[in-house]
Amino acid sequence: VQLQASGGGLVQAGGSLSLSCAASGLTFSTYVMGWFRQAPGKERDFVAAISRRGVNTYSAASVKGRFTISRDNAKNTVYLRMNSLKPEDTAVYYCAADTGSTISSYPPSYDYWGQGTQVTVSS
Repeated sequence: VQLQASGGGLVQAGGSLSLSCAASGLTFSTYVMGWFRQAPGKERDFVAAISRRGVNTYSAASVKGRFTISRDNAKNTVYLRMNSLKPEDTAVYYCAADTGSTISSYPPSYDYWGQGTQVTVSS
């Protein structure tokens, strides 16, 4: 199984970025997908997750209204659109796949992880 995250970069506060995570080696449509982030010296935090068919989503309070998770099962890809970025959004962003049937914000629930992509928001 491979999860390849991309799209990170450097952006000014208030700007936008779109992350993508391409999955291979798994039946993508049978996995809940999530995004997490980890800032230096901090724990890995939940950002957002999406159900298998993309009907249900759940986002952390800190990003609600600014970040949108979506998926395209035909392309085996999950996306994270990030608007109104803040310096505190700076972190390495990871995508993850969960074989469970319900959305989870708990990192140990996830079975596979991508390598991460760096997002840096300057003030």
